[in-house]
Amino acid sequence: MRGDAKLTVTEADTAAALGSGTVDVLGSPRLIALCEEACQNALNGHLDAGKTSVGMRVQFDHLQPTPVGAEVLAEAVLKKIDGRRLKFDVSASDAGGLVAAGKITRVVVGLDHFMEKCSAS
Repeated sequence: MRGDAKLTVTEADTAAALGSGTVDVLGSPRLIALCEEACQNALNGHLDAGKTSVGMRVQFDHLQPTPVGAEVLAEAVLKKIDGRRLKFDVSASDAGGLVAAGKITRVVVGLDHFMEKCSAS
């Protein structure tokens, strides 16, 4: 399975706006979220009713800066299913080439049961 997600970088997506740095380029937290969106898009229509996936692990290298106004494309490819764990290879590119690459592990959970855990704490 494969999914993608696109983003045109705005001021709200910058490291300075997100508090993860002081520069006005695409912030790593927003880039990771874009890659997770690509993972979710890969799963669209493939999980049983009442199931969803949640993030568990992110291994990520942010390699190049992306300026405000640039478009970024994130891609996720499901590489392995290990029980409820779904392991994706992810990458993101802009017009200048590869911006980031890594691995994201998501876990399939029952939505109701998962949300009950939140209210129990």
